[in-house]
Amino acid sequence: MTELSVIEELDTSGLLCPLPVLKARRALNRMQSGEGLRVIATDTKAPDDFAAFCEQSGDVLRDVTQDGERYLILVQKA
Repeated sequence: MTELSVIEELDTSGLLCPLPVLKARRALNRMQSGEGLRVIATDTKAPDDFAAFCEQSGDVLRDVTQDGERYLILVQKA
């Protein structure tokens, strides 16, 4: 997979579903196709929520990693 250019980082720490996804959707709407959004989330449901969101929106869930209690989620705008 090619390197993704992260254009924006969104810290949604402390927010619960559906707020991280809603904030990400707003950020992605401002971005161009192919650009990347890095989301920091602490909601344990965030990985599944973002997988479902990307499946519905057509955006690409490029990576999900866990760093302690934080999830680092990388989404590529479709």
